[in-house]
Amino acid sequence: MEQCKETNMKYGYARVSSTFQDLTIQLEALEKAGCTIIRQEKVSASSMRGRDELATLLEFLREGDTLVVTRICRLARSLKDLQDIVHLLQEKGVNLQAIEQPVDTSTSAGKAFLSMLGVFAQFENDLRRERIAEGIAKAKQLGKYTGRKASVDIGAIKVLANKGLGASAIARELNIGRSSVYRSLA
Repeated sequence: MEQCKETNMKYGYARVSSTFQDLTIQLEALEKAGCTIIRQEKVSASSMRGRDELATLLEFLREGDTLVVTRICRLARSLKDLQDIVHLLQEKGVNLQAIEQPVDTSTSAGKAFLSMLGVFAQFENDLRRERIAEGIAKAKQLGKYTGRKASVDIGAIKVLANKGLGASAIARELNIGRSSVYRSLA
């Protein structure tokens, strides 16, 4: 019996950065664009780490398929990640389309526009990081920035250490790593 795979399948990818954001608009747009399978996740695109749904989709895509996103920023925020994804898709013979932007890697104009969008996405990401750093510096200057709250209770570690408990026993008691105990006691 001969196996056959439907060619020219459209697969959608929807992503938002945080769990309180909604994917509905993206999902509806991808369905309207004719995507037969849509993978979705709520995770930052500033890195490829932790993007399991995208990894699954990239592994599954075959020659002749098309990966569809609403906007390129849903796929990647860094130019390097975008280039890596596009390179992988090209190697597999898979096209990339962005519904809300004139990106379609099956055309020369679409490829050129994709490159420009990648540069601007990276620029936007860098500007955001600069603004955050400036805000933190200003808050520190005003004495309003205290940093992240301590994840271990240094007082509790010292109390247990004064009772004669070793680092391993303290770590077990407080459910923390031994290295945290050593750092706190240093």
